[in-house]
Amino acid sequence: MDSDTVRDFINEHDRFSASNNIRITRAEPGYAEGELEITPDSMNSRGFVQGGAIFTLCDLTAAGAANAGNDGMIAMQGSISFIRPGTGKKLRSAARQLSRGRNTGVFAVDVFNDAGKLVAHATINGFATGEPLVKE
Repeated sequence: MDSDTVRDFINEHDRFSASNNIRITRAEPGYAEGELEITPDSMNSRGFVQGGAIFTLCDLTAAGAANAGNDGMIAMQGSISFIRPGTGKKLRSAARQLSRGRNTGVFAVDVFNDAGKLVAHATINGFATGEPLVKE
């Protein structure tokens, strides 16, 4: 199973992310990139991108890195640090695998604004399901 097929599967079947303009743009085993297209519905009461939307971007991007080889993994824990408010037209993310064992994996995700400035940093821990994400 190639990484593009897994990326497309996640983008199509993760309806929450899709309905919030969040998608994986690149995925390969251990690395993925994503983006959030900012709309008025992305904003919190202060006029910045809602923190939950940013966390969802991190979660989905980590899923791309974790599952790109079609080795099923689901998130079991995550933490995020917000560095600056999310603003602009798009937020972009990059996830990289820090560790992967038989049962767990650890992924670091950074989110950047249009100017390339760091908006948030997340760490997502995953659990290996033992089953492929995309069934052939």
